[in-house]
Amino acid sequence: MSAPNKEYDPVEVSALDPAAIGSAQDAAIAAFAAAADLDQLKAARIEHSGDRSALALANREIGALPPAAKAEAGQRVGKARAAVKQALEARQVELEADRDARVLVEESVDVTLPVDRQPIGARHPLSTISERLADVFVAMGYEVAEGPEIEAEWFNFDALNLAPYHPARTMQDTFFVDSADSGVVLRTHTSPVQIRTLLERELPVYVVCPGRVFRTDELDATHTPVFHQIEGLAVDEGITMADLKGTLDHLAAAVFGDGLVTRLRPSYFPFTEPSAELDLQCFACRGTSVNNPDAPCRTCGSEGWIEWGGCGMVNPRVLAACGIDSERYSGFAFGMGLERTLMFRHDITDMRDMVEGDMRFSAAFGMEG
Repeated sequence: MSAPNKEYDPVEVSALDPAAIGSAQDAAIAAFAAAADLDQLKAARIEHSGDRSALALANREIGALPPAAKAEAGQRVGKARAAVKQALEARQVELEADRDARVLVEESVDVTLPVDRQPIGARHPLSTISERLADVFVAMGYEVAEGPEIEAEWFNFDALNLAPYHPARTMQDTFFVDSADSGVVLRTHTSPVQIRTLLERELPVYVVCPGRVFRTDELDATHTPVFHQIEGLAVDEGITMADLKGTLDHLAAAVFGDGLVTRLRPSYFPFTEPSAELDLQCFACRGTSVNNPDAPCRTCGSEGWIEWGGCGMVNPRVLAACGIDSERYSGFAFGMGLERTLMFRHDITDMRDMVEGDMRFSAAFGMEG
């Protein structure tokens, strides 16, 4: 058996050639210096200092050398790898410092600037439109009247000439607080406020009555069991239908725009005689869509008019129930739903949006007073 080759020259292994090792060291240091950011430096580190780099492969070749040759080759490769590691660490420190300085500039915050941390609030549009309509009447000299939402049947029905057998008094339309015999209901309209006003105030009376009312309707896109109305009442000497028509025309113009008019269609209500349905001229097409197939109107269905509410002259029986001489005094009354008015005015298609409590719905209306 021959003895080990102690004269083996590690230079003969190409990976351990001093020139190759020096070239790998210089290439690594140059790549680190050329890296413009930490991502480029990471790519250079993997290429020149990773497991598949030239210096890593050279380091593996040392194990195949004879013992006498390992020391010199190990020193040569170790010295090169140490230089590469030092260059990498130095460049890492430089690039991290540059990154931190850039972040401080780009993401700086002036903490001395005043900041409003409170979110912008919004009022519910039903409250807003209720006050807007009431303000129209206050400007005409009316007063705002209010009354209880839990009401006696006499105020809600009897005094308004709704007979005991009237369908509105059944459980199908009315919420009774206890039973149908209790005589106490959740008011089905704000008309009881008018009765209380006539009993409590001296004539003449000019009031507007906004408020919440209750009926046993199913909640859907156009109905809700809890909704809002605004009613108006004027009782004085010499009141006529002409006064009613002029008042409603002024209200329509104030809410929907100048030049908008109303019309009255004959109808029936127990508490007014004569009675009429109040139609509003379509605020979208102003009637131009009628018999005009080239310009249809989705708002009014090309009819030119939209039903808004009910009105009429106060029935003499209502005046008598309140102790008022109907031979001397006359009056008019009207009412419309606030939800319906809001849908018309702001093109809202689903009444459920008004009651579900989504803040995004109210936020669109802001803090308008």
